[in-house]
Amino acid sequence: MLHHDGYGFVVPDVPMPQLDGDVFIPRDAVEDAMHGDHVLAKLQRVSDFRRGDFRGGGARGGQRAEGRIVRVLGRAHPSVVGLFRYAPRGNVVLPYDVRMQHEVEIPPGEELTAALRQKLGLGDSGARGGRLSRVPELDGAVVNVELLRYPRGGAAPTGRVIEILGRPGDLGVDIEIIIRKHHLPHEFSGAVLAEAEQRAAAVSEAEREGRDDFRHLPIVTIDGETARDFDDAVYVERRANGGWGLQVHIADVAHYVRTGTALDQEARLRGTSVYFPDRAVPMLPEALSNGMCSLKPREERLVMSALMEFDAAGKMLSAHMTPGVIRSAERMTYTDVNKVIEGDADATVRYAGLAGHFRDMKELALLLNARRNEHGSIDFDLPEPVIEFDEQQRMTNIVRSERNIAHRLIEEFMLAANRAVAGYLLRRGIAALHRVHEKPDARKVLEFEELARAFGYSLGVADLHQREIAVRHGRVPAPAKAGRPDSYGHGRERGMRVALPGSTELRITPQHYQRLLRKLAGKTEERIVSYLMLRSLKQARYAAEPLGHFALGFDEYTHFTSPIRRYPDLIVHRVLKWALERPQAAAPVGSNTARGLEATLYSQRQLEEIASETSEAERRANGAERELMDWKTAQFMEAHLGEEYEGLIISVQKFGCFVELFEVFVEGLLPINALEEAAGARCVFRERDHAIVALSGGAGRRGATGSRRGRGAKLKELAWHLGDRVHVRAERIDPMRRRVEFAIAEVP
Repeated sequence: MLHHDGYGFVVPDVPMPQLDGDVFIPRDAVEDAMHGDHVLAKLQRVSDFRRGDFRGGGARGGQRAEGRIVRVLGRAHPSVVGLFRYAPRGNVVLPYDVRMQHEVEIPPGEELTAALRQKLGLGDSGARGGRLSRVPELDGAVVNVELLRYPRGGAAPTGRVIEILGRPGDLGVDIEIIIRKHHLPHEFSGAVLAEAEQRAAAVSEAEREGRDDFRHLPIVTIDGETARDFDDAVYVERRANGGWGLQVHIADVAHYVRTGTALDQEARLRGTSVYFPDRAVPMLPEALSNGMCSLKPREERLVMSALMEFDAAGKMLSAHMTPGVIRSAERMTYTDVNKVIEGDADATVRYAGLAGHFRDMKELALLLNARRNEHGSIDFDLPEPVIEFDEQQRMTNIVRSERNIAHRLIEEFMLAANRAVAGYLLRRGIAALHRVHEKPDARKVLEFEELARAFGYSLGVADLHQREIAVRHGRVPAPAKAGRPDSYGHGRERGMRVALPGSTELRITPQHYQRLLRKLAGKTEERIVSYLMLRSLKQARYAAEPLGHFALGFDEYTHFTSPIRRYPDLIVHRVLKWALERPQAAAPVGSNTARGLEATLYSQRQLEEIASETSEAERRANGAERELMDWKTAQFMEAHLGEEYEGLIISVQKFGCFVELFEVFVEGLLPINALEEAAGARCVFRERDHAIVALSGGAGRRGATGSRRGRGAKLKELAWHLGDRVHVRAERIDPMRRRVEFAIAEVP
């Protein structure tokens, strides 16, 4: 991981328990490594972690390693996307990645793509090594550059232009930049497209043979308004004894995408579909993803079905998996299903034949949710930004996503199906991929506790602070009372004590998080503390071992329900098919590597490789989706510079505060220099309560947070804390980070 200031960190392939955090690499020891490269590093020294040094993400009291890069084992960036500029000393490209410390030099002639060479009447080698006159299409254009030499010892990298993507601000260019910056595979080869077209044939009588027939049932898909690939469909039936039958039907992608084919190899390379606000980069070609694998209404589709039985309290009694064929009765949206459930007259009339089924779905979903909550399942329910567009695809607003009961019932049904498949394969002793979420690290929980204490909250983990060290001459403010974050610091100061976990083993359960979420419900600080809790948890991933899912409170879990857009689900489908075809067979050691199979097993080594690849692909996709949302947000706010907003400080760092606006769902930076301007004094980060404070000597501007006078005309400390409300003005857009920056607004 490379920081934009030039230093970096190496995350060991195998965790080193004696170290706190990652290996710090000083700027002069990075060599020619770039962010994301797989490297060999040598430890230079190990030292005690100092209080206040959080660069490596470690906790106090441990040890931090410092090292240097020996060599690069694998490159993460064969190409770089940036702005092309003609310069007096030669052509350069300014990378959009702020972690790249150098401009990319473009040798004479290497700025011409094949298309430009043809346009200028030059051959393949013409003009290389000689300076050309300026080409209008290039100057100021966004380009993709293949790196020919990597940066080393202060020398800039060199490269050749391989694509001209357009002009900054042109419609769609931002997506093209993000796709290339994150190296997302986005073009299907002719062989892959041809195979997809060939496989996407109408369901034949031979394909129906041996499958359970569900075509007579009013099965429906329920998705968002803009969804195009429908890979799950559901049906609920109330039993006479008070119990429930739930059917979850998932597109039988394994039937169409066979092992070892060009289509399979491309799907594995992509790992997942990537979804942007106005475009998707699918895992499978459209002939399958939006065609034969999409459960379109009133069209026959092949499925893998999970048929589950529940008692009246929502306890799963049995689960049976089978290949099937369905004909979806209706393509429903979350909005329309919610309208029917809420009793909307028009929607109820329009879907009269299905209204009763939707009400049954709601009842079962609430039972499943209640039972899940009993076992400690955590539900943060944090909103996501949603961009609204007009008919010309211009952004009109950025709002908070809303989840209604229709979202929740699909979520509950998918969780049940995923868990049922995981349980079946485990009982059979058959190796497959698992979706795992391990319990949090003790030090992450400790960091959360320190921040939450400012709001008067705690997870209440027993024996978490097993060892406390008094800090000589150190003092801390009085803690806040429960539910009263504004009471922090009101009272007598206390002696400072540094709390350290005595062991890396942490006796924490999902119920600790769940209980705190209940306390927070409806409170003004709910958004902040929930976000801090989420940060304390590990990231879910794929694994070859059933390690359980901490956040869901499940001992076993897998991903089965989205094989159109997730490669791990396709692997699970193939393994499940093998198991269903051999109901009594024990799983053999090894795997079948034959080409063209739809049912197969995988070796432990193969599963570990796929788990690692797909976990990385998921992180890559999430990073691309987040960054594009940041770009879109910056574009939206560019038209609103100078406007004032009310906001909430959701994070405090040494360089400033991140503020989330109330009127529009936008997050931006309130930089420390803007706070200094508002305070009329130098500001510093204070670690003990994660605040930025103005040093004495600055009276502050009228209206700035904390600049009010208390009793006796004594001037209160001017500070900005986590959870404070602020009145800000949209000041500027950081052109390279594509981030909005705020300033403190004057109060009339």
